[in-house]
Amino acid sequence: MLLTTFYYVGLSANFVLSKYIKKLLPKMINFQHFTLENGLRVWVHEDHSVPTATVNILYDVGSRDEQEDKTGFAHLFEHLMFGGSKHIAEYDRAAQQAGAINNAFTSPDITNYYLSLPTDNLETALWLESDRMLQLSFDPEVLEVQRKVVIEEFKQRYLNQPYGDVWLKLRPLAYKKHPYRWATIGKDLSHIEKATMDDVRHFYNTYYAPNNAVMVIGGNISFAKVKPLVEKWFGEIPPSDIPKRNLPKEPKQTAYRHQEVESNVPQDALYLTFHMCKKVHADYYPTDLLSDVLGRGKSSRLYQKLVKGKQLFSNRSAYVGCSFDEGLLTVAGRLNESVSTKTGEAAIWEVVNNLLKEGIEKEELNKVKTQAETTVVLSEMDVLNRCINLAQGAIIGDPNFANKEAERIRNVSVEQVLSVANEVLTESNLSALHYKTQKN
Repeated sequence: MLLTTFYYVGLSANFVLSKYIKKLLPKMINFQHFTLENGLRVWVHEDHSVPTATVNILYDVGSRDEQEDKTGFAHLFEHLMFGGSKHIAEYDRAAQQAGAINNAFTSPDITNYYLSLPTDNLETALWLESDRMLQLSFDPEVLEVQRKVVIEEFKQRYLNQPYGDVWLKLRPLAYKKHPYRWATIGKDLSHIEKATMDDVRHFYNTYYAPNNAVMVIGGNISFAKVKPLVEKWFGEIPPSDIPKRNLPKEPKQTAYRHQEVESNVPQDALYLTFHMCKKVHADYYPTDLLSDVLGRGKSSRLYQKLVKGKQLFSNRSAYVGCSFDEGLLTVAGRLNESVSTKTGEAAIWEVVNNLLKEGIEKEELNKVKTQAETTVVLSEMDVLNRCINLAQGAIIGDPNFANKEAERIRNVSVEQVLSVANEVLTESNLSALHYKTQKN
């Protein structure tokens, strides 16, 4: 789910909000679907209440598909795809001339590109996207420019920023076999520094093909007009021989893992990760709501006990990833001065053990369920978010996934949350990173 958090106080607010949600929920994400002969899967979502059209293309490739000695390529391609293609010298300039807002993001599981523009210019959007799916320019100068951009991003966001390298350390601590053990930005800066044009061509030719993509077109459009336009611009792009994904399964963790690091940061911090199920598993939403009970909002247990109560932490969070393979539940927080990371971890375990022993009140669960449903409903007011959600559902095998999300949240019981809590929140399933301020 989205990480946006909404705070509501008291039962009356939750009751009013529940009525609001029920009023909105029947507005499902409607769609129609067709597949081109080259394998491109297309979903069309009509919403005539907006004046724009959105084109979202999701490629079924992320950092989990990289070789261990050549990481960061999925993210590098997010940048290279804006560097020009066969007939278009500058993607961004052509998009801006059509009045488009565009961007992209990469995750361990997918690479997603989107642009929104006036409906009258929809064909321009399809021309732009089809050209870079057909053939990138493979200009050596573009590779060098984007290589420098990615290297600078790596340094600024991950190496030179306080706590920026947390996930560069946490992932290999929590994962020993699965390629989730390196971050999307890459395992090592040298992998991008040494990337050759042959490496780039191979990655592109392997994964950037119509039969490895899902397209969602939404907004003030019609299926009757969209289908022939998609066939016109994408129908002749040849498919590729996509390799069958055969990723190593992460072995069950059976012992506590711990790492201490020192860095130039203002406060000591704790990052605790627990292995959990994948997003499509039946236990995903109970685990998600468990994390909300622990750390979402000022009424959460970690805030009430450790921030407001004992004042051991200055902030705290608990959240789950939306991983397509088995992911992580993370509990994190920054400690107040003179509080050791050892004391902080013991205090978190006290809260966790109390939850496991005393259980969860139905009212407490209902509050976080209402907050979670609200996040889903409000996120789907935006056409772009609906297109992205539809594309992600399609890529995992269920385009209706987003339409079922609110119902899945409502159906979670106290018993389900406690069951996953007893399974996930164990010391043998924990990887703990103690991030300490550098000693003088």
